[in-house]
Amino acid sequence: MAHPKRRQSKTRTAKRRTHDKAVAPTLAKCPNCGELYVYHTVCPSCGQYRGKVAIEMEAAE
Repeated sequence: MAHPKRRQSKTRTAKRRTHDKAVAPTLAKCPNCGELYVYHTVCPSCGQYRGKVAIEMEAAE
């Protein structure tokens, strides 16, 4: 099994890890209700997905 001969420097490790970061999810505006929702998911406020009712939501009183 491969084993490093020399210790990797902090700078070299940091350079490799520059792309390992959390990114905010892309949000879309629902064409039905106007709420923001995560792409490729059902709208949490109206329950529609791609113009069709996916989840029956209860009417707010």
